[in-house]
This record gives sequence, structure tokens and C-alpha cells, in this order.
Amino acid sequence: MTSTENLRRSLLTLAATCALIATATGQSPVPNKAAAAPATRATVPALLLSDVHMDPFSDPAKVAKLNDSPASAWPAILSAPDSPTQAKDFAALQSACPTKGIDTPYVLWRSSLSAIHTDAAQTRFVTLSGDLLAHSFDCKFQTLVPGAKPSEYVAFTEKTARTVVSTLRAALPGIPIYVAMGNNDTGCGDYGLDATHDAFLGLIANIVSEALPAADRADVLRDFASGGNYTVPLAAIPHTRLIVLDDVFLSGKYITCSGKYDPRPAVAQLTWLARQLASARLQKEQVWVMGHIPPGVDVYATARRSGNLCGMKPQMFLGSEDFAELLARNADIVRLGLFGHTHADEMRLLTPESNSTMQTVQSMLGVPLKSVASITPIHGNLPSFTVASIDPANATLDDYTVYMASNSTGIGTTWSKEYTYSTTYHKPTYDAVAVKQLMGEFENDHGAKSAASQAYIHNFFPGELSPILQLAWPQYVCSLDHDSAKDFSTCACGATK
Repeated sequence: MTSTENLRRSLLTLAATCALIATATGQSPVPNKAAAAPATRATVPALLLSDVHMDPFSDPAKVAKLNDSPASAWPAILSAPDSPTQAKDFAALQSACPTKGIDTPYVLWRSSLSAIHTDAAQTRFVTLSGDLLAHSFDCKFQTLVPGAKPSEYVAFTEKTARTVVSTLRAALPGIPIYVAMGNNDTGCGDYGLDATHDAFLGLIANIVSEALPAADRADVLRDFASGGNYTVPLAAIPHTRLIVLDDVFLSGKYITCSGKYDPRPAVAQLTWLARQLASARLQKEQVWVMGHIPPGVDVYATARRSGNLCGMKPQMFLGSEDFAELLARNADIVRLGLFGHTHADEMRLLTPESNSTMQTVQSMLGVPLKSVASITPIHGNLPSFTVASIDPANATLDDYTVYMASNSTGIGTTWSKEYTYSTTYHKPTYDAVAVKQLMGEFENDHGAKSAASQAYIHNFFPGELSPILQLAWPQYVCSLDHDSAKDFSTCACGATK
């Protein structure tokens, strides 16, 4: 480690200690005016996307033609005028399938791509953290293509995913695109994958590998096809490794394509991840980790199930806390975790359990997570994407700006800046120290009256639904840096007093 890096670690340690002391005593850290306005330095621009949920069924009359055509023909088919019966046909499809609402029709995706081409033209790489396919994909296909064979269904999912990635590549030619799978990205229904030799992963592996630099393709093709995971050097960021997981295997809802739960894929995936982290440490690499389903507490599901965020065991996003703990134990090399799934713009910080044997400094720092808001507007949010700037010296997320659509249709839609992290929260970087300070500020603001709290609530779910977060603000804030069920419950019960 260089003397410069040693100095930076010492400063980070001091800042983290001050932040923790301030949080524990209920005081805000003394503002650092110099840190709030850092000197201009070279950064690497990147585009962060999640939850596209492309819906090729938005005009049911086109589905037969899509099914009979190669993916290369899909943009022209999907761009053609809607059939005269589109509204009636789509309403009938909505009635037949469990998920209600409109995902991302091609007109909205095309509008997103146009905005990306304009506002993210300088990006050096793209991350797409899962859920390329629409909700209730299997039900919609089976309803519109009755009697289709399983192989036809898998082929249709492959063509949908290929359309998403190929059109994104066309909007940003020559730029590496790192793709993770989500719980909707399967060949046998939501949360369903086979542990080995999954037909869907075998097909999608080609799409994922083709979007990467040539030197990375062979390894990614092999690894992704066998388990949905891969690791590659992160473009334009020296000595940094990106580890991508299909973390549906880690979900408590995971099932095989035969409909049974199998714990072995989760064990194998965590073993693989531990090996990659150990290898990165040995090679003195920094690490980003990308998946779809974030670790930690699902506050919405917990409140919906019990109506009491204190009295019952919280609902977790994943089937165990092992993933979060593994990342937290490697906080000294893991610079960022990227996820999606909630469709919301969220910040989180992973810290190890109190009985961890980690060094105190590492425990203080933790791993900052960023949950990227969705393109799909199905939950009432407005579509958005994030343009980030990365400090190449330490692989830290330096800053980011969220761009949001003016409407959810893609028709007559304009895109504009919703907010920029540094100017909204007055932090110099999105690293563990800054995120820890923000968590402390939020926790001390029970009434969500501060400008930072109000900004988070407004930006959490772009659109009209953000104010609902204010109703459970103290308990929600507990989920941001209390990722275990026990720690969250202790915090949430304290917040209700």
C-alpha cells in the first residue's frame, strides 16, 4: 500500500470515528467546508440502470409475430403503431394475470434510450442490476401463446432480454455493459431457476458476454451459463474487480424449475463469492459487487404483513443474512454494492455483526450499497436512471445524478435532472464514511424535518408516492444501516418509543 493510500485510510478512520461518536451522542458531525466542496479531479462517468421490465405484451396483437421473428426484427415490430384493439386486449390480459399495472412498453424504453444517449453519452461503462423481463411474464406468454412448449417460452424470454441489451448497446456503442439477472429473469417463472445447466442462463450467457470487452467474454460465457455469476475487471477503474451474482438463489422465495426449494445453490454461490473476494484481496484489488435483490430488511413487506415494524420478526429480502455478513467482513476491499428490486432510490450501509472478529476500523467503515431506481413505472413511480462519477484512484462512487421522466408513458416524454447527490446531501463522496454520517443524521431526525431527510423522502420513489415514506420514517431509517433482523428490531422498537 502506498504512503498516499495509508494517509487516506488514516483520515477515513478518523472521520469514521468522529461520525460514530457524533451519532452515538445525538450530535451532528461538524461540517467540513473543505470536504463539502472538493477540488475538481478526474472521475470516470458510468450509467447505472435497474428494473427495466421490458413488456413485449403491451400490444397483445403483436405477440404472435414477435414469437415467430428473430430478436433483430423486434424493434421494428414493437415500434409499429398499436393495433386498434390494443387497449381492450391489454385490459383482458391484465385480468388474466396476477400483476396489475403497466411495465415498460417499447415506446417508453425507446424514450429512455434517447435520454441515455443524450445525458450519458460520455459514460465509460454501464451496470444493469437485473429484472430485464416484465412482471408475470410466464402468465402473459401462456395466455397469448396457448399450448407453447417450454423451449418456445425460453426462446421468447431470450429474445426479450436480447432486445433490451442490444438496443442499449446501440445507444452507447462500444461501451461495456455489465448485466445481472433479477427474480423475473428466468425461464420457468418468478424466482425459478435450476441450479445447474439452466436452459435460460445458457441462452442469456451469450447476450451478457457479448456486451463485454472481448478479453472477458470466454470466462463470462462459461461462468454465467453455469450459475448466473461472473467476475471481470471493471472498465476504466484500475485494480478493481466487479463481481456479479444472480442472487435469486439467495432468496427465500427461490425454487427450482420443478417447483421445489433447494438450499444447495445458495451455499455454492456464497462459497464462490468468498473465493472471489479472497482472490481479490490476494491480488490487492478493490471490489464492486452487483446483484439484484439487496440484503437487509424489506420494510414494506414487513409492514404489509404485520402492520407492526417492532413486534414481529422482520421480513428479509434474502433467505439468510450470510450474504450481508460476508460483504461486511470484507469492508476493507468492497467499495460498493449495486442492487435494484425495490424500484426505489435507496442508500444502505452494511456493517458486520457486533460479535464479528473484524478489526474495529473495518467495522466502522462498512460497505455502502446503492439501490438504483427503476425504468418501469409499474408501482406508480416515474422512470429514472442514474449517471455516476467514479474516483478511479479508489473505486469510490464519487457522485451521481438521477434523471427522471416527465411521465410514465414514453409519449411526449422529456427527461431532466431530478437531483445530484453531492449538492443535495452536501457530502464529498458516496463512500462508507459519508453514508454513515447521513445515516446518523437521518436517525437523529425522527420527524423527518431536515432538508436531507425531506430530500431522501422525495427522491426515494420519484413521483407522487414518496410522502408515504414519511409515515414510517424512524423505522425505515433503521433498515438503512441495521441489516440483520435482530439489529433492525432493536432499532425499530427503540424508534417507536
